[in-house]
Amino acid sequence: METTRREFVKKLGCISIGFSLAAPITLSCENQTAPLTEKSLDKNDINSWLQVLEDGRIRIYTGKLELGQGISTAVKQVAAEELDTSLDMIEVNMAETGVTPDEGFTAGSMSIESSAMSIRQAAASAREAILKLAAQKWRIPVSELFLKDGRVRGKDKEATLYELLKGRQIEGSLDSSVELKGKTVRKYVGQPLPRKDIEAMVRGEAVFVQDLRFPRMVHARVVHPPGYASRIVSMDEDAIQKLPGLLKIVRKGNFVGVIAEKEYGAIQLKRKVDSFIQWDTSPGLPDQSALKSHLKALPADVEVHEDRGNAEKVLKESTTQLTASFFKPYLMHAANGPSCAVAFFDNERLKVWSHCQGAYPLRRTLAKLMEMPEDSVNVKAVPGSGCFGHNGANDVAAEAALLAREFPGRHIRLQWMRDDENGWEPFGTAMMVDLRASLDDKGKIAAWNCDVWSDGHSNRPNENPNTLLPAHFLERDYGHPGIGYRGGAWRNAAPYYTIPNLKVRSHMFQGPLRVSSLRSLGTYTNILAVESLMDELAEQAQKDPIQFRIEHLRDARAIECIQKLQKHIADVTLGQNEGLGVAFSRYKNETVYCAMAAKVYVDRGTGKVRVKKLWAVVEAGETINPDGLKNQTEGGMIQSASWALMEEVKFDRKHITSLDWGSYPMLRFPDTPEVEVEVIDRPDQPPVGAGEASMAPTTAAIVNAIYRSTGVRVRTLPVNRELLRA
Repeated sequence: METTRREFVKKLGCISIGFSLAAPITLSCENQTAPLTEKSLDKNDINSWLQVLEDGRIRIYTGKLELGQGISTAVKQVAAEELDTSLDMIEVNMAETGVTPDEGFTAGSMSIESSAMSIRQAAASAREAILKLAAQKWRIPVSELFLKDGRVRGKDKEATLYELLKGRQIEGSLDSSVELKGKTVRKYVGQPLPRKDIEAMVRGEAVFVQDLRFPRMVHARVVHPPGYASRIVSMDEDAIQKLPGLLKIVRKGNFVGVIAEKEYGAIQLKRKVDSFIQWDTSPGLPDQSALKSHLKALPADVEVHEDRGNAEKVLKESTTQLTASFFKPYLMHAANGPSCAVAFFDNERLKVWSHCQGAYPLRRTLAKLMEMPEDSVNVKAVPGSGCFGHNGANDVAAEAALLAREFPGRHIRLQWMRDDENGWEPFGTAMMVDLRASLDDKGKIAAWNCDVWSDGHSNRPNENPNTLLPAHFLERDYGHPGIGYRGGAWRNAAPYYTIPNLKVRSHMFQGPLRVSSLRSLGTYTNILAVESLMDELAEQAQKDPIQFRIEHLRDARAIECIQKLQKHIADVTLGQNEGLGVAFSRYKNETVYCAMAAKVYVDRGTGKVRVKKLWAVVEAGETINPDGLKNQTEGGMIQSASWALMEEVKFDRKHITSLDWGSYPMLRFPDTPEVEVEVIDRPDQPPVGAGEASMAPTTAAIVNAIYRSTGVRVRTLPVNRELLRA
């Protein structure tokens, strides 16, 4: 296995480092045209997950990508624990087709649950296999041997793993029966291990795909249309060919790209070429001022997801009933660094470096788009200066691949501009939620009815070229990708609370803007609605909002989470125009718990809201890295506050108009709230991912706090200042 991997990388021509992210990206290029070979990887085999290196270190293979969630640090911790090996002897190689296992997408807060736990099992299985091998070779009982820092030791015997294996790799399958030291010893697991890649980012070192550089690399830009429905009417190709510095102009239908030696040259050429194109700019979008009514009027596929008791009957007969409607606008991923990719094509082989969410799914899709054999395409996932969720990473990779085939033998680097990113990324869809609920004569919730209107929440590429932006402009008609993943729309729409009569329906529409997965999917809007109405019902029942929630919970872990939050805010004092709000959710109603509180100040003269402090108590089962878990929670809290107060995609009848940070404002450092996070660690429980847990309850707590300050219920985002002015 070791030789196969090494030879694979050599034959590919470019050695891209395994991303422990502790060092800058370095590249060594040899033969660029040798055939690409790879070996099938079985996720049940130990050596698909780890490799013993000649110098005694251990290389871990994960099919997940570092998106800022700290997966590279977490998998290092679980591997080091099970192999009783110091952390500096572990390196992590992240998603690359033919090198790492195919683990699909890095999405849904599943990296810890899936990849880290597979690596933990592989490392524990490897430890036992090594000890058995040494016992057989030295004729010593396994009980008298131990593994420490890459060496097997016993009475009068000692050898490195590499010596013991004689250059081979550990054979065998993952064994679920072996002891997991991370559950008992916890030398590394459960400890707050800092991420070394953050220091490199702060110092401006080469970490991201945007930093990649290759010998003789050229630069490209794509001339995107002025609008969603725009098509080329005419193009003066003779004038374009005379432009100085142009290496290649590529046109395929309505897809136009330029290639130049220098990046600034490509930027200039993009602008000049655009001036030689006449576009059809017919209106293709609805009037944004009537967006709510437009979306509700679209054809919708209605489905019932929860239906217990008889909610309609109880609501009809109830004398204490509340009704509320909530709206979330289209939101951007708003990546810090515009999407970027590098592509190399030669001898009918394609290599792509991308900050995609899934190396193997992107390869399958590129192969279909390029009409190439899948094993002729290699995708190396590289961290990007980006964001969580499905942004423009796959699109720019596809564009770079199309251009690379037209300009073979040299690396093509394509980076979007800010207006490309903001104008063409797949957004988080707008959503609407209508709720009706009633109380019984004891002040408990008797019935709950929920209707959710939403577009799909994922159109990630997985063999389907129509999910890639350039496919919309090529000569071949790939069609619309459709609604995509529907399950995200009603995620957390059913309250986690005990309610005897409950009905939840979704109304799935195909909206006017391009959409895909945004952090937390439909949970964000659904929990905003659920937790806002829980506050209103508590007030109607004349009960404390925290106690009201506890009365409707049967889950002891959920109750403990809320009670710990209550202790954090017990002594909070409020000044004039200040309010304190709370919210709770269990992500997907089955994974991580998060209780949230927000303290806000509302300027009654301007209506401006300042979130002064946020508190969170989070419980994600067994905690692998509490520092990483806190970081994810804190980041989600701040991002959610920005969504609540400021963010909204704006558009006219032709295209997106939020094309820069001025037209798409977000929370800046001076307005960032103080955050405080407590982690409940439960080593006896399976670990679950927490990257999306804090988004929804944060905004719900903020709007509940605004009500406490002003008496105004916020049901449409972002918060309308005019609504809050005295």
